[in-house]
Order: sequence, then structure tokens, then C-alpha cells
Amino acid sequence: MAFTTLAHHIDIDRLKEAYRRTRKDGAVGVDGQTAQDYAVDLEGNLRSLPDRAQSGRYRAPPVRRVHIPKGTGSETRPIGIPTFEDKVLQRAVAMVLEAVYEQDFLDGSYGFRPGRSAHQALDALWRRLMDVGGGWVLEIDIRKFFDNLGHRHLREIPSRRVRDGVLLRLIGKWLDAGVMEDGCVTHPESGSPQGGVISPLLANAYLHEVLDEWFEHTVKPRLKGRAHLIRYADDAVLVFELQDDARRVLEVLPKRFGKYGLTLHPEKTRLVRFQCPGRDTSREDRPGTFAFLGFTHYWGRTLRGGWAVKRKKAKDRFNRSLKSAVRWCREHRHLPIREQWVALTSKLRGHYAYYAIIGNMARVASFLYHVRRAWRKWLSRRSNKGRISWERFGELERRYPLPPARLRGVRQVT
Repeated sequence: MAFTTLAHHIDIDRLKEAYRRTRKDGAVGVDGQTAQDYAVDLEGNLRSLPDRAQSGRYRAPPVRRVHIPKGTGSETRPIGIPTFEDKVLQRAVAMVLEAVYEQDFLDGSYGFRPGRSAHQALDALWRRLMDVGGGWVLEIDIRKFFDNLGHRHLREIPSRRVRDGVLLRLIGKWLDAGVMEDGCVTHPESGSPQGGVISPLLANAYLHEVLDEWFEHTVKPRLKGRAHLIRYADDAVLVFELQDDARRVLEVLPKRFGKYGLTLHPEKTRLVRFQCPGRDTSREDRPGTFAFLGFTHYWGRTLRGGWAVKRKKAKDRFNRSLKSAVRWCREHRHLPIREQWVALTSKLRGHYAYYAIIGNMARVASFLYHVRRAWRKWLSRRSNKGRISWERFGELERRYPLPPARLRGVRQVT
């Protein structure tokens, strides 16, 4: 069923809620307007916005493109930054479309959905792996996903569920708005700016048709064994009970994605034998490992001597996080001690909130250990005579203690 009238839901109350949900400290768009500037006449701005959107007078400004480091190398990821008003309107439209698509999205989809998180995706994957005894895992890596989303498909896919001319026109305007970089505006024929508020929802709807529905309704009925799909945004893994099923899907997957203008990374898309090790498994016959959402998944022994799927922070993610923390200590070593402590405490708690899970506590503790060493090292270089001994650093830590590594969900006493 397609909805023909939805624009009336974008009223002043929904725009106020969209404004409340929009970050006020984010980077500014091409117009340079901050959230504080917009709030000077907030009521007037929000009241005029639905009129301009529904009458067609609203003009979507181009997004400002910046590049952020993608990893430890020189590769960067382009990020699009809309104007603040554009963020508010995109948020309101996304809230309306979200109510529609939440009825369609399948259980295996977890990214950018209300009430769902990356940890839920990891837990679901763990249950599926244990259910089939590991089986065969197909890692999927889509090359430059947000840059290669076809505009024709981005218009067609929403129109199957939403036939409201106002919303479809707004989506078209955002796709055609262009990108400003180094003072020049370009109009790519494909892609949805990563960083735009509406982009995650459009990307989810895109992959819902390209992968989720196709796998659930076309592929699974033709397989001989059990199979499961777990997807978080454009990161996805397929779990198969039988090797033949996995190889058949791997053969047709590039054609399926190519039909929608997407390509799979030839090196990062791979099939992994992940079967549970036997009692007499030799080193050569041990199952492989794979990474998903920042964790390396592998088979390990439990305390009772059995086998179970375990997870630890991927080595490249660990190195990237540690280099970032060390770089921060170096660049901010001249700040007052208390300011450094507040910032490092926040960084560590953010790290624990995601990575402090069962099976990964050794790496979490290692991260804290190396952060402490880096902090002492760069505090010692505040001056030529400022070397801090470990005894003196211990006294400093008693006054400014860094939070200890604890499992997620365990309350920390400060």
C-alpha cells in the first residue's frame, strides 16, 4: 500500500520535535548559520518552513563537503554537512518516513533504526552463529556505498510506498542540491551525502530492496540449509549452514548489486569457513575469523572447556583508537591537568560503552594501560625539566583518576 497524503504531518509540532533532536553544536553548512543564529527567530522560522516546503518554494542548499580520515592510512571519507534549517526539515521528513518504513524493514536490519543498536546486531549474529555451529560466513563490503547510490533508484524506491508529491519533491531537491567543495558546486549523478540527516533512511530503504527482501523472499526458499542475514547500515554478514548454499549466493551477489549500481569490494568481500572446531582439530584445520562492527569473531574455549563464538576488538580498530588518543595527548599537553583529565575520562567512557563486552576486557584494559602511558609521556614533555616519574604520576592519578575498565552496564562510581 502506498501513502498519498503525508505532508500534513510535517506541522509546527513535528518541526519543533525535529529541532529538539537536531544537534546544536554541529558544523555549519554553506550559509554559515549556527543553531544559535537560527534560534533567534525560532518560532517564525519553523512556522514558515512547512509553507515553503508544501508550496514548492523551499530551495535545498548544496551540502558542504569535508573529508575526514577513514583509518590509519591516507584514505579519507567525504562527509556532507547540510545547513541547519535543512537538517531540521530533513529530520522532520525522516520522522514521517520512518513510521512508514518501520512496518517494512526486516528483523535482520539494525542500522539507524529506533530502538535498535549495533550491540543488538552483534548479539543477534552471535545467536545465529551458535545456532548453526558457526557454518560459513559471507562478509559483504560495498565499495563507496553512499557515493554510488543511484539517484534513479533513490527516487523510485520511496515512490513505491510514498506517493505524496511534497515529500517526493523534497527528496528530489536534496538529491539535486549538489555539493560545495573548495568554493565550487558540483551536481553528482549518483550518491547521497554521508552525513545528511535523510541519507541513513534512504540508504536503509535502498538496501532493504537490494539485499534484505531479495535474500529473505527469493534466496532463502531456494537454499537447502539454514541461512541468516544480519545488516547494520551498509555492513552486512550472511551466515550459512552449508557451504554449497554460501558459494551459490556468493556467485550471484555481484550481479544483484550491479543491477542497482553497486559494486562489492573484491578483497573485503569473502567467504569464511567458520565451523565449530572439533576435539582433534589441527592448526591447519582451525576455522577462520571475520570482522563485523569493529569486533573480530573467532572460536574460543569457555571456562567449562567447550567451544563458543568469542569477540574481541579488531586489531585495526584498536590501533586506530590508540593512535587517536595518543595524538590527542600530544596536541593538548599544555592544557590544564583538570581539562585533560575531563577529556580523557570522556574518551575512555565512550570506549568502554561500546567495546567493554564479555571476551574483550583484556583489550579494553590494554587500551587503558597505553592511554595512561601516553598521558604521562606527554605531560613529561610540557617543558625541558618537566619529566614526571611514575611515583609522581601515581600521586596525580589519585587526584585525577581515570575510570577503570568495566563491563557495559556496570555502573561506575565517580
